[in-house]
Amino acid sequence: MILGSIEAGGTKFVCGIGNENGEVIERISLPTRTPNETMPEVIAFFQKYRVDAIGIGTFGPIDINKSSSTYGYILNTPKLAWQHYPLLQVVKEALPVPIRFTTDVNAAALGEYQFGAAKDLKSCLYITIGTGIGAGAVLNGALLEGLSHPEMGHILVRRHPEDSFEGCCPFHKDCFEGLAAGPAIEQRWGKKGVDLSDRRDVWELEAFYIAQSLVQYIMILVPEKIMIGGGVAHQASIFPLVRDNVKTLVSGYFHQKELNEHIDDYIVPPSLKDNAGLVGGFVLAKEALDEAK
Repeated sequence: MILGSIEAGGTKFVCGIGNENGEVIERISLPTRTPNETMPEVIAFFQKYRVDAIGIGTFGPIDINKSSSTYGYILNTPKLAWQHYPLLQVVKEALPVPIRFTTDVNAAALGEYQFGAAKDLKSCLYITIGTGIGAGAVLNGALLEGLSHPEMGHILVRRHPEDSFEGCCPFHKDCFEGLAAGPAIEQRWGKKGVDLSDRRDVWELEAFYIAQSLVQYIMILVPEKIMIGGGVAHQASIFPLVRDNVKTLVSGYFHQKELNEHIDDYIVPPSLKDNAGLVGGFVLAKEALDEAK
């Protein structure tokens, strides 16, 4: 069984070949340019293999309603060249195999749930903090979806009393993404996050916003594990700061050990590292293949 996976991100497309055991056999990374530039390279990669099925996890928002006329489309993304782009249909036309389609963070959550830090649990939440912010959740083995997929990066958070940055979300200004994603860090401090590693004040403010969001997710979903991925999660100091802030905000409300003395094992980096979304795509591909039988 040869499975294909597409992790379509705002900065790069990662394409891979793997199997039902979550093993990555080959992967490539392509810059996210315009559809006319990026998609021929994506298609060409998979045409070298006889894949049985493909899983797609993409930046959004996307249309996941199978009865909708725009099912499989990327919708009103800030990446203007990709607005209203029929991603699923383009891949299907070029590669006529079973395909399953969801968000990039949903795919990463599935990858960690099946083969990573949340393996053998019933629920988890995966959040990525990079060019944008998004999160996906698995509850009792199924992705959390409703009218659409969750948009957890756009929840409202309390502003830090010393933070005067107006926020850079094109839709909401000072939502979580607008205050804490990579572009917000760069615009607020004048440098990219990777160049601010030694600035504790930068990461204390970042942890202030991340912890607020996590507490809201915990209060609503109470997942058994939370993984934080993306570029911001590569900062060594961020996890202790986030955990301390979460404990302060929860304020002893939960008695579970995971939110108290075991919080170091509760809020963690993805164990699949940068392959979480790619491996999740293999899970989606296997599901698509099983449904087609």
